Amino acid sequence: MKLKIDDQIPDTEIFQLVNGEPQKSKLREIIGNGKIVLFGLPGAFTSTCSKLHLPGFIANADNIKLKGIQNIFCLSVNDPYVMNGWGEINNTGDKIKMLSDPYLLFTKAIGAEVDRYAKGMGIRSNRYLMVIENFTVVSIHEEKETKECGLTSAENLLKHLL
Repeated sequence: MKLKIDDQIPDTEIFQLVNGEPQKSKLREIIGNGKIVLFGLPGAFTSTCSKLHLPGFIANADNIKLKGIQNIFCLSVNDPYVMNGWGEINNTGDKIKMLSDPYLLFTKAIGAEVDRYAKGMGIRSNRYLMVIENFTVVSIHEEKETKECGLTSAENLLKHLL
């Protein structure tokens, strides 16, 4: 991953579903100033993402926010309809905002793209976790393998949040 602690996050275009319609925005517009968590993953409905990664953030969202985090964002290369549907099925509600990077603009800008053609998925995002404050990365973790989520889990985040 190219992005490091103290780097400014790239202000690429991403998508989210707003009132049932895809809305394209700059990432900084969406996350705003303040202290936020952004975690990225290979794909909605995939095994590790659905069984471990997203559920951990849903279960721990309130505790994470008690540690001074204003918002939690989940980003994947899926389209905004898929991310919204995955969020609805998993009852993310107001706990986690689901974001879409369908053209890999953010994913490539931070150097997190991984080749998953052999698994029928094409180019995807590696699994990562960032704490960002006023658009500056203050903490970052990236998994060596996309099937793992120990470093990028909500539980690991809680251990390191001050």
